Amino acid sequence: MNLRQLRVGETLALVGAIAVIVSLFVRDYYGPAGNLDAWNTFGPGVVLLVAAVCAALAMVLSAITERSPALPVSTAVWCVLLGFVAVIAALVRALERPDHATEVCFGAWLALAGAVAILLGAWLALRDERPSLYEPARPEPRPRP
Repeated sequence: MNLRQLRVGETLALVGAIAVIVSLFVRDYYGPAGNLDAWNTFGPGVVLLVAAVCAALAMVLSAITERSPALPVSTAVWCVLLGFVAVIAALVRALERPDHATEVCFGAWLALAGAVAILLGAWLALRDERPSLYEPARPEPRPRP
């Protein structure tokens, strides 16, 4: 494991994944039924958010453990796709009000921010070049005749 392999994109996706995980356990909505979190309003949106978290964690784990860029790049591609779907799902969750909820609370907005961070982090991970583990070779210049 080499933590030097983490770049800005993977770090941002990891922060987004942590934010989504925290948002699953804090209040999302308030209504006549009381406080509602993600587990009280479980549905396809929550499943898509959890899938994006799994993809982000897989991307970070593959970036830390792999020496070649093949697996980290492929997981980043999937993370972009799942992150985009999670942003849409989190936006719908923030705008809808299940069970006649009267107020959207911190958890829904935290999930949206985390999903955006996962998407941006995966996008940056694809865009950025992996730092080299070795110094670049600097051969001696040939003498001119």
